[in-house]
Amino acid sequence: MKQTIFSFYILLFFGVTVQAQTYDLRKYGLKANTRENSSLLLSAAIKKIVAEHQSDTPIVLRFPKGTYHFYPTTELEREYYISNHDQNNPKSVGIVLEKLKNIEVDGNGSDFIFHGRMLPLSIAYCENCTFKNFSVDFENPHITQMKVVKNDPEASQITFEVAPWVQYKVENGTFIAYGEGWQHTPQACIAFDGTTRHLVYNTSDLGVYFKQVEEIAPNRIIAHNWKQPKLLPGTVIAGRTWHRPTPGIFIHYSKNTRFNNVQVHYAEGMGLLAQLCENVVLDHFSVCLKGKNDPRYFTTQADATHFSGCKGKITSVNGLYEGMMDDAINVHGTYLKVTARLDDYTLLATYAHSQSWGFEWGNPGDTVQFILSSTMEVTGEKNTLSSITPVDRKTAKGTKLFRLRFDQPIPETVTPDKKPGIENLSWTPEVVFSGNTIRNNRARGSLFSTPRKTLVANNLFDHTSGTAILLCGDCNGWYETGACRDVIIRNNRFINSLTNMFQFTNAIISIYPEIPDLTNQHLYFHGGPDVPGIRIENNEFETFDVPILYAKSTNGLIFKHNTIKHNHDFPAFHWNKSPFFFEKAANIIIQNNTFDTSFDAERDIRLHLTPKTEIQIR
Repeated sequence: MKQTIFSFYILLFFGVTVQAQTYDLRKYGLKANTRENSSLLLSAAIKKIVAEHQSDTPIVLRFPKGTYHFYPTTELEREYYISNHDQNNPKSVGIVLEKLKNIEVDGNGSDFIFHGRMLPLSIAYCENCTFKNFSVDFENPHITQMKVVKNDPEASQITFEVAPWVQYKVENGTFIAYGEGWQHTPQACIAFDGTTRHLVYNTSDLGVYFKQVEEIAPNRIIAHNWKQPKLLPGTVIAGRTWHRPTPGIFIHYSKNTRFNNVQVHYAEGMGLLAQLCENVVLDHFSVCLKGKNDPRYFTTQADATHFSGCKGKITSVNGLYEGMMDDAINVHGTYLKVTARLDDYTLLATYAHSQSWGFEWGNPGDTVQFILSSTMEVTGEKNTLSSITPVDRKTAKGTKLFRLRFDQPIPETVTPDKKPGIENLSWTPEVVFSGNTIRNNRARGSLFSTPRKTLVANNLFDHTSGTAILLCGDCNGWYETGACRDVIIRNNRFINSLTNMFQFTNAIISIYPEIPDLTNQHLYFHGGPDVPGIRIENNEFETFDVPILYAKSTNGLIFKHNTIKHNHDFPAFHWNKSPFFFEKAANIIIQNNTFDTSFDAERDIRLHLTPKTEIQIR
């Protein structure tokens, strides 16, 4: 039952090359190219292999190449609280990997097809695990794709051709999409150009009117009271809800996790979400269509990849991210909101966002800092967490409210009336995002909120629709930490970003922390006097519109050796009419850039709460 391959080796993260043992899953009952439920078969196979292996030497689990189907089953239900997703439990999981070490899963080019509403792959409390050579998809995605056949704006009628794989019914004039264990009526839609697959210019999130429809032929419906002249015949729309039940791949409290040549074609939430993990490598990991002939225009319901409260190093290289309903990557922590001050060493604090709670926030010994939500200013000195205890649950799983005790006295400014937040600085990662292509997606290209070194290099941002790169921070809405201190944005190419308006999309590169009271802020959020700051250099901007760089509450910003070219692909429409817009910023250098039009600092640089003396033009 066990085959030893002496010519095969695994290089572990700690740099030691060791011999691996390869297990052919076909010998454990797994069958390719059937519609049999592979979930329980694979689970049993893994348990048997681990039990008989009895050593710490690496294991390779190899699938015979083919297609495998996974269906929800009560035996593989798990209670998982997943950052930035709906917190509904239990979740049915297709492939469960828990408390494993030195495991490689080699799909051998296989397609993993999932059914109903489920979490395809969970990786929890694992170490030194590699996943490669497979794809993740759903047979019946929860996004409804239609093509515009006829549009009569004067009559407020649009005729749609429903994609052939979409299961639907019309009941009492309401369009209902359905599948195994789910049904819904789309609440919003994104419009794609039928030829280029770009999001349709200046449409953003479109309201939908699927409660007054009639079916005039199989897969053909007329929607009434829908007046949208921009939806020309041939336009493809993706109708969606705002549900995010699960990502395609979930990684929790795992160390040294690597993905090679893995594609996620659809997930009802993020493509991949990692929380409380240390060292994650994505190499040729993609959230993408199945090729240029794929009849679908969309991929995931939300972000392609998302990293919440991680540490070590996040590496994403050589990937393709397209057609998703949000960002290609988002790296952040989570602020806890202070609700009570019990004494000078003890606070009660809660998760404040409805989609981010129920998982561990920190450990004794972690370094934290306090921030005032109105100005996003750090208050007091860094502190050390001496204990953290869930209040509303017996364990951290499922909790919202924590009791936190600190080694040093808490600043007097940290009181509930000032709405302070707590940031865990120990769970913040270094980031490398390089050699990726991001295209034809809703919202933004990439988001980074970490104080550690961040490199964004050699990427292609092609029609990202909103801002291509966002440096954010928010202790008021999303509660996503934190300030960026050392960011290099280098050798990237930006093609026609900002074709649509979404949150935080003030320029192609938008440095946009949420600060309700910017006027009374005294300390800058991003950068700082003693850190490298933000460097934007040797990039190429190709744009039909005006805004290139927006920065708010930033100390230390260099924009040099960049090339800006303008085209006439779309009419300019953005509200921001300035190539450079700086709000409450300092120590800014604009140096040796190339413009295809004349650059006039007085005309092209807009300032708010920023003295002219803080801008150097070289």
